[in-house]
Amino acid sequence: MKVLVVGSGGREHTICWKLAQSLKVEKIFCAPGNAGISEVAEIVNIGAMDFEALIEFAKKEKIDLTVVGMDDPLVAGIVDRFEREGLRIFGPRANAAIIEGSKAFSKELMKKYNIPTAKYETFESYEKAVEYVKAGDFPVVLKADGLALGKGVLICNNLEEAIDGLQTIMVDKKFGESGNKVVIEEFLTGQEMSVLSFCDGKTIVPMVSAQDHKRALDGDKGLNTGGMGTFSPSRVYSEEIAKDCMEKIYKPTVEALSKEGREFKGIIFFGLMLTEKGMKVIEYNARFGDPETQVVLPRLKTDLLDIFEACIDGKLEEVDVKWEDNACACVILASGGYPEKYEKGYEIFGLEDIKKVENTIVFHSGTAFKDGKFITNGGRVLGVTGVGKTLDEAIKTAYNGVNLVDFKDKHFRKDIGIK
Repeated sequence: MKVLVVGSGGREHTICWKLAQSLKVEKIFCAPGNAGISEVAEIVNIGAMDFEALIEFAKKEKIDLTVVGMDDPLVAGIVDRFEREGLRIFGPRANAAIIEGSKAFSKELMKKYNIPTAKYETFESYEKAVEYVKAGDFPVVLKADGLALGKGVLICNNLEEAIDGLQTIMVDKKFGESGNKVVIEEFLTGQEMSVLSFCDGKTIVPMVSAQDHKRALDGDKGLNTGGMGTFSPSRVYSEEIAKDCMEKIYKPTVEALSKEGREFKGIIFFGLMLTEKGMKVIEYNARFGDPETQVVLPRLKTDLLDIFEACIDGKLEEVDVKWEDNACACVILASGGYPEKYEKGYEIFGLEDIKKVENTIVFHSGTAFKDGKFITNGGRVLGVTGVGKTLDEAIKTAYNGVNLVDFKDKHFRKDIGIK
């Protein structure tokens, strides 16, 4: 089979890397891809939002399956467009991807179907939102309604921060049109974790658990980022919790979407928090997480292509999805200054050395190839994944790999997965 993967980050590199292990995959293309992905797939210079060019390419190359990694094209309806052209594609249609495209929609869905989540209110008026926070408790969480590259969430500890946050989202429009509406949530405390899941519209199969580190600096300090590292499995997600989530969160979500006429085929990402009152949903995503994918897919034993096909055909219950009894940790190497201003174009050293190290994989997020050398080309540059029998072993392996790779202003957290 010929497969086209749409996207350009570490998540897409991991998907391509895993698909390349399938005996059924003849050739992989990635659009627009990055320099690292070129080692496992042919790079296609077409943007992820250029649906017409992607469709034309898929027809010309007789692509058997397109896999969408990114949120923007899914929310904008790439699956609907491909299906109208008779092209096979993995991912939710726009009316189902709205669970990520609109936080207000997803909160209302959870409220309607009694899926546990934080208390909230939604506002389109800046003035009314300010009135609400003035009468409320702190800390409080502000969320831009639409897509914001994982950065449209602000935790405010007092009224001054809340008013500044509302100004940033709704007036200054730091996150663009995503800030036309804001969700104001109660602040939950507890252990945060992520569970990605395969879904065929009726059957849902959760993947192994993961935990992500969003803040830029050690000790969960600094600004929110797209993710500075992750590990799998979560130290607190037990079999008992998994069963509870299946009954109260996973199945009810799929059933709720179905009842609303929004059949979901693809990946549902559950952002969860284990609170004193049990597990609650922080957010839904409609695709693989980044960098969660970099620690989850290396643990998958079953052919990923078979799972994608079963999801599309509504036959997921026929696939026995199996996982390795091991652990993974991924440390993100970022450009100095990320997630704010940073420089690009610095040469990356040590990539050949790290290839020789057992149980270590490097996934490229923001890289380019210039004059025969890999260079930095984004905020998050590389994800160094370590595999081990235990979580502590995986973490040690990942950090040993981190020490082998270097570029100017390299920034990374030193506490990924550390208790």
